[in-house]
Amino acid sequence: MRASLIAVGEKMPSWVTEGYNEYAKRLSHELPLQLVEITSKLRGRSNDAARVIADEGALMLAAVAKGANAIALDGRGKTCSSEQLAEQLARWRMDGRDLAFLIGGPEGLAPAVLERANQTWSLGPATLPHPLVRILVAEQLYRAVSLLGNHPYHRG
Repeated sequence: MRASLIAVGEKMPSWVTEGYNEYAKRLSHELPLQLVEITSKLRGRSNDAARVIADEGALMLAAVAKGANAIALDGRGKTCSSEQLAEQLARWRMDGRDLAFLIGGPEGLAPAVLERANQTWSLGPATLPHPLVRILVAEQLYRAVSLLGNHPYHRG
């Protein structure tokens, strides 16, 4: 099983790239995680926000592998503890399909992306900057893999 993290935005600050890369490297043997960056559409007063979100959503959906289990990161989604995520990861492994984690831009995800998603996952009630979500998702996936492998990383 492979996983992709499909996120709106390119040219992230170095701390975002370094943080994401650290956890992606740690995951490389148990759950290879590939980052797919979607070009942000121009935002501004002259651009229709709904159109921008829809265009980004179309690009995101095109990047989701055929048959993949799509998980949208959305504040209205289901929250879970690290242990619950590990249990979910075990179920995803049994399912055998690739995973696609979808992270929107500043305005969130397009309705079409939310409709395509098999699940929605919330990292909690706080509003988080979308670049930081990349790192948090990679870290939580690494933590889940560690829990399943009885690795001492998680000390909950």
